[in-house]
Amino acid sequence: MQLRFDDRVVIVTGAAQGIGRAIAKGFRESGATVHLADMDGDGVARTAGELGCEHHTLDLSDRAAAHRLVAEIVDRHGRLDVLALAAGGVRGQAGRPIEEITPEDWHRLFQSNVDGAFWLAQAAAPAMKRARHGRIVTVSSGAGLRPSLTGIQAYAAAKHALVGLTRQLSWELGPFGVTVNSVAPGFVRSNPATERQWDSYGPDGQKRLVDGIHTKRLGTADDIAAAVLFFASDAAGWITGQVLSVDGGRS
Repeated sequence: MQLRFDDRVVIVTGAAQGIGRAIAKGFRESGATVHLADMDGDGVARTAGELGCEHHTLDLSDRAAAHRLVAEIVDRHGRLDVLALAAGGVRGQAGRPIEEITPEDWHRLFQSNVDGAFWLAQAAAPAMKRARHGRIVTVSSGAGLRPSLTGIQAYAAAKHALVGLTRQLSWELGPFGVTVNSVAPGFVRSNPATERQWDSYGPDGQKRLVDGIHTKRLGTADDIAAAVLFFASDAAGWITGQVLSVDGGRS
């Protein structure tokens, strides 16, 4: 099965690096018109230059900014076919006891992992409903399905919330031909934060992690991108409200 996105207009968030970058590359190579969004202006500009895409620097947790982005793209192209929502992450946080967590720690991870996804979906819904077609794919995490290996309470809670949002939007938007699904990656070394986490495990912890994966290897950003592109394709037109664990199997 060859997945093509010719004449499709796509927004990829979190596209400055890692999984978001791999998703953007996959869509671009499959013929889509791709707009990249990230709060890392230098990083998203580099990715856009390498892939030949347009880029937008903004804080997606800002509702007004997220709505302006969608309005600009719909006004220019007359459509928006796919939202691939890969922005998020731990924002430099590490696992600590619950007693040490500040309100800022808690809210920052909800803003980066949940708020932006909601505001973009809210902004895109009218155009997708008018077209009777659309694809929204969130990138959640194994931490949205079980306790997080990071030990970060807010991250686990935010990813669980993103899974719940995915399923709720699937119910609401399904009658209009819009599917909403989520890809839940296992551990992928794709950016500086995941490299720091990997190093923190030490050799014994790294071995235990890999031994607990059925395929006995870590995943790559391209592994995650392939699943996102499938959910966004015409081949997945009758799949919605689903969470696909892309983790090599996990014991």
